[in-house]
Amino acid sequence: MRSGSPCLFDHVALPVRDIARSRAFYEGALRPFGVKVVESPSGLGFALGDQDFWIGEGDVAAGSVHIAFAAPDRETVDAFHAAAVEAGGVDNGRPGLRPRYHSGYYAAFVLDPDGNNVEAVFHGDH
Repeated sequence: MRSGSPCLFDHVALPVRDIARSRAFYEGALRPFGVKVVESPSGLGFALGDQDFWIGEGDVAAGSVHIAFAAPDRETVDAFHAAAVEAGGVDNGRPGLRPRYHSGYYAAFVLDPDGNNVEAVFHGDH
């Protein structure tokens, strides 16, 4: 694991069908998180501290992927949902509490251009 604050992942790489369309979607959807767009010879990424999320044009898996981004508060979840839909995502669950997970689980879901379920979640007090 990298130094600094603990995290569950080091990086995530997601194949996409259309890099330009997906870049526009993720740039807009992740703007509320304050991510930085990074490019390298191996692809296009979005970074927040030591955590990287990469997209690259390639073969897309047969099944969809579920990705959940940790939001620092409910306002970021709300802003993510609005930005993601504005960037071309399809609403897959408006912002709100999801008590079936736990009492403080506040989340929103959007389908990206490849049909992946992208979530922003704030765990609040639980």
